[in-house]
Amino acid sequence: MKKVILFVAALAMTAFTMSAQDINQATEMYNNGAMELQMGNNATALEHFKNALQAGEALGDEAADLVANCKKAICSASLSIAKDLYNSKDFASAIEAFGKAKEYAETYGEAEFVEEAANLQTQTWKLKYNTDAKAALSVKDFATAIENFKKVLEMEPENGNTAIQLAQAYMKSGNLASAIETLNIAKENGQAANASKMLSKIYLTQAQSALKAKQYQQVIDLAMKSNEEGENANAFKLAASAAQKMGKSDECISLYEKYLELAPKAKDASGVICTIAVLYQQAGNKAKAKEYYEKIVNDPQFGATAVEQLKALN
Repeated sequence: MKKVILFVAALAMTAFTMSAQDINQATEMYNNGAMELQMGNNATALEHFKNALQAGEALGDEAADLVANCKKAICSASLSIAKDLYNSKDFASAIEAFGKAKEYAETYGEAEFVEEAANLQTQTWKLKYNTDAKAALSVKDFATAIENFKKVLEMEPENGNTAIQLAQAYMKSGNLASAIETLNIAKENGQAANASKMLSKIYLTQAQSALKAKQYQQVIDLAMKSNEEGENANAFKLAASAAQKMGKSDECISLYEKYLELAPKAKDASGVICTIAVLYQQAGNKAKAKEYYEKIVNDPQFGATAVEQLKALN
């Protein structure tokens, strides 16, 4: 009976010795991982922590603290690996690594690491889309640029700067309708001045196309839209030309006068003044006709006509 008891006691002592040895080995693995992590060898550290975790879990309750520390360390090391990839601008690999870090954190119930990994992964996606979009623009691959800027805007609907960049890509691709829609989003999100400037330019371009197509009322409507976004002398000039083609003399005069107000030193100013004078003369307003002819009596191109008409009006 004593032999049995002694045998059991010896067996227990052996088990205790083996258990202590196993804990020491697991702890050593963990410490090696901590040292590698401190040295910046994140991948090597991660493997040490994973091995220590496996060893600790095999020991049961007596290694509970070690297991908990290993789980946090695995999350930390995997997150550091992802950050290193991000800093080296390997965004595709970083995205995958942040996803793996998030997976570890979810598995081990480390909510703080889950949130950080998820946020950094989203940030990396946005940066990758922006980088890819700008690279595509540089080689005039507008379709790819648009696709990537749209993805950023989907992730950040209130990002006015991205909306401006997307609108620029649409403009360069010739898709003015989508550019206008996107610029209105930009206006609502802190980019009102830039968006209005671009919208004014788009409407002016459309007005010029309408004039070539002899769609004169559309020219006037688009020119006025351009001026609503920001007064533009050329918009008034286009609208005036369209109004003259439509026989709307009063409107034409008003628009040309606004043009001269904004661009008094324009190269064609004398010609426009002469046109206004003629329109007033045709309308029977001699006083205004004389006023405008007198402005150009010394003009080398229109002076002779002005002098002749002033004689006829006196």
